[in-house]
Amino acid sequence: MKVTSMRDITHMGGGDRPAWAGGVVFACLSLVGCGSGPTGPSAPSAMEAASQQAPAPAAKVSSLNGVRIGVVDPQKVLEETEAGKRAKDSLSNFMKNRQSLIELEEKELKRMEEDIVKQASILSATARREREEQFRRRAIEFQQKANELNREIQEKQKEVLEGFREKVEKIVARVAQQMGLLVVMEKGRGGATVYNDSTLDISPQVIEEFNRSLPGKPKER
Repeated sequence: MKVTSMRDITHMGGGDRPAWAGGVVFACLSLVGCGSGPTGPSAPSAMEAASQQAPAPAAKVSSLNGVRIGVVDPQKVLEETEAGKRAKDSLSNFMKNRQSLIELEEKELKRMEEDIVKQASILSATARREREEQFRRRAIEFQQKANELNREIQEKQKEVLEGFREKVEKIVARVAQQMGLLVVMEKGRGGATVYNDSTLDISPQVIEEFNRSLPGKPKER
């Protein structure tokens, strides 16, 4: 069964805005591709407003023609934050559950095929045709079910990763504002940067702020 792999993962999270701009500009920060996700200002939630009281740790920043910029590695944020680890575990468990259903169907198909082969010499031509037709119908049903389960996995992946991405966007916006950055670009494979000096990387600050702001476990459904 083909399953789409997890790829890398801007929206204002609050805080004081500079007088000269409408907010921080984010370039291609996305879990599922460039250009997705909101980038305009929005009101902070109660949790976000409370978490904005403590500033992110200071870090070196660089500028290009007076524009202060930074980069963030979404994959690193996914792998090194508690919320990211929970998102990956949730998706992994969902995929394993669906895979087990497919394996059960595969075993049943294999058993039916083996029975037809073993009894080929004793079955009448009519009985054998009926068995083979039953097997073909079951195989078609299996393929349809496999396709449906694969769609469920892809939808679950989109739901989990996009939900995490929205949180990342808000945390990145908050950290960028606290550090006085105007532009934050995505680092990593498929991102907007090919090379950047290590002093531009704000991933550690984003991870620390993420874990501080969203430490609790999500509510169970």
